[in-house]
Amino acid sequence: MPEAGNRTYFGLSAGLAAALASALLFGATTPIAKQLLNGASPLLVAGLLYVGSGVGLTLLRLVQDRGLSPTTLQRSDWPWLAAATASGGVLAPALLLVGLTHSDAATASLLLNLEVVFTAILAWVVFHEATSRRVVIGFAAIFAGGLALAWPAQLAAPGRSLGLVLIAAACLCWGLDNNLTRRISAADSRVIAAFKGLVAGTTNTVLALALGARVPTLPYLSGTLVLGFLGYGVSLVLFIVALRHLGTARTGAYFATAPFIGTALAVLLYGQPVSVLFWSAALLMLVGVYLHATEQHVHMHTHEPLRHTHAHVHDAHHQHEHPQGWDGAEPHTHEHQHEPLRHSHAHFPDIHHRHRHG
Repeated sequence: MPEAGNRTYFGLSAGLAAALASALLFGATTPIAKQLLNGASPLLVAGLLYVGSGVGLTLLRLVQDRGLSPTTLQRSDWPWLAAATASGGVLAPALLLVGLTHSDAATASLLLNLEVVFTAILAWVVFHEATSRRVVIGFAAIFAGGLALAWPAQLAAPGRSLGLVLIAAACLCWGLDNNLTRRISAADSRVIAAFKGLVAGTTNTVLALALGARVPTLPYLSGTLVLGFLGYGVSLVLFIVALRHLGTARTGAYFATAPFIGTALAVLLYGQPVSVLFWSAALLMLVGVYLHATEQHVHMHTHEPLRHTHAHVHDAHHQHEHPQGWDGAEPHTHEHQHEPLRHSHAHFPDIHHRHRHG
């Protein structure tokens, strides 16, 4: 197999593993976080989870890099990051919380599945991400699995229209956040996730306290921060890595397995009964993941000149000179220039393959 093909399949496996690990951490967080809501402000809990994400990832960088290393974010990346943070970290949670006060929980659970729909539609229609019939069918299977998982045995009375609109708007904001973050996914994922966590966490926490939420006890606070670091922070870092390798729609589809993971954990932890819908959802999601993981997207394509910074090895897409004194270590991170290149190999809409399709 050509070198480009080898790197493509490495990118697929790395992206697939990162996306599913991200879904695992986030899905496991949900049933645990549910216990934190007993008698607590939902806005405060959300804020503390985000703060735990931001603080934890900042400390992780300090330890791993032995100090604050360069962020690898370019000046042009910051507007994208600010927009993504405002959309998914500040606006979306606020819309969701207000919407929940105007709708029933069952309907809200169903509507939250709209995030993966909005993510994919925006990726394909607005940001022109490549897709195929196989990917669309796989996406539909995963979404159907999430829908089956969320569908209650007997629907409660319909929620008010305002609540439904607000929850749908929150999902649209998260879908926009996912697509905006993909634009800067080549940069240090720890920096991106930490920035989002600190800004969103501080905003939501200050707002909750201003609205009368009580300051939590130290054990409660520390437990919530640690959970936020793992379930929101590390999960988001892995999600961004997946965006880098797979593109937005495919990553969003894999991440949509998070509700199944959360439900499976709830079965183990709390003895929640297993229904036919649970196994139906598992089968549908398995089919969808299989269709995505076995995708073959091959055609002649052209790489335009590009200069950026990210961790890389010297594959078919990275043939450049290095300053004297380079020790030959790979992967490594530095700013590098991609020269025009035209070739054909299996690929995905990663950070090097954002070309248009006929």
